[in-house]
Order: sequence, then structure tokens, then C-alpha cells
Amino acid sequence: MIEWMTLLLCAGILVSAVLAVTLTKPVSAVISAGLTSLFASVTYVFLAAPDVAMTEASIGSGLATVIFLYAINRTRKQEVEPDD
Repeated sequence: MIEWMTLLLCAGILVSAVLAVTLTKPVSAVISAGLTSLFASVTYVFLAAPDVAMTEASIGSGLATVIFLYAINRTRKQEVEPDD
């Protein structure tokens, strides 16, 4: 049973990684990359590595996604503001 769940999660990692590369909107790509990391952290739990899973979930899918979304938001605001 664990083998099938691991294979299913690995397939989810591959699908979300391909989506992260192929999506044209930056916000969608960042969210898909965060989903890739979230699938990886759940896979680590199934593979009996909870410390690695917690690190991956907090840094990979949490902090990195928030930083990327903040950077995208800041660059969009700078493009809209007119130069006087």
C-alpha cells in the first residue's frame, strides 16, 4: 500500500513540476512549484523521514513560495507606477 501511495505522490511531483515549467503566468507557476514541494514533503513522510518532511514543507512549500509571490507582487507594482 505504501509503495502505491509513494508512486502516486511521485507522479504528482512530476505533473506539478511540468506545470511549473510550462505555465505562462508567474503566479500559477510559483503555486505549482510550491505544490511540487508539498508533494515531496508528503512523500518524505511515507518514506519515514519526518524531519526532512518538516523542513521541506516549511522552507520549500512555505517560505520559498511566499518570497516568490512577494517578489512578483513588488515587481508588478513597480511596472504600474508612472515615472515623473
